[in-house]
Amino acid sequence: MPQKIFIITGTTAVGKTEFALDFAEQVNAEIVSCDASLFYRGMDIGTAKPSLAEQKRVPHHMLDICQVDQPYTIVSYVADVRTVIAAIFERGRSVLVTGGSGFYLKSFLYPVTDRVDVSENIRTQVAQYFSNEGLIGLLGRLDACNPDGLGTLDRCNPRRVQRALERCMASGKTLAELQAEFEAQPAPYAECEKELILLERSVEDLRSRCALRVDAMLEAGLIEEVAQLKRQGIERNPSAAAAIGYRETLAYLRGELNLAQLRQQITVHTQQLAKKQRTWFRTQIPEPDQRKFLSKST
Repeated sequence: MPQKIFIITGTTAVGKTEFALDFAEQVNAEIVSCDASLFYRGMDIGTAKPSLAEQKRVPHHMLDICQVDQPYTIVSYVADVRTVIAAIFERGRSVLVTGGSGFYLKSFLYPVTDRVDVSENIRTQVAQYFSNEGLIGLLGRLDACNPDGLGTLDRCNPRRVQRALERCMASGKTLAELQAEFEAQPAPYAECEKELILLERSVEDLRSRCALRVDAMLEAGLIEEVAQLKRQGIERNPSAAAAIGYRETLAYLRGELNLAQLRQQITVHTQQLAKKQRTWFRTQIPEPDQRKFLSKST
């Protein structure tokens, strides 16, 4: 009998946490988070991180795994999660993946990383090229490695051009060859049976829940939490510092927003994220095995 991976997702504020806890108890599962902001210690209120009581109720994994000033990558996530899932299966339990971070969620359904190991020496070398020669110089070097062209690479995006040149230098292959190898990779966890459940609410209900969540976070001490994280170096980690709720509160602490503007901006940005996530779910994941429409009473 194949081992089972359940995947529960939905927009921010849809109600994933409570639904996942109930579901995990029903199917004898442990929960694996695929929410990028939950990886960081201290990012609790602004992420609606499961409480200690909820974590005690059902074992959770991939929470609080790194300091807030230490960026955590999808490459590390894919490797770490494979170890976590193997251990869960060894305990005779199922896996319940839950969260709304698209790229991390997608790593359970499709390949998201290639097998090119870029050394720190190559990263430093390419960074030096960019410093000395600019984007034009990087593109010249990348074009020399790719006589058949750069495909769909965004030539105006310095970061993507840098990453592309690093991968070509590290592998000795063209971008077309690397893309072909990437697409030939097997689906992750192909040996497991997977069930995808998408949680949904009406647009009006979701907008209301986003606003109520922001009020609750501010009352629970979001500003104080972000002030503490600022002292711990959150601004050295662009991913963490840019998370909704955190970037606006950092602006408030710099004196760029008043309290009313802070509440409004977090609410609007959270509602915009929910809308963006709904579109992403329609286009980037397969048709769910189940759709659960949650009402205001749930």
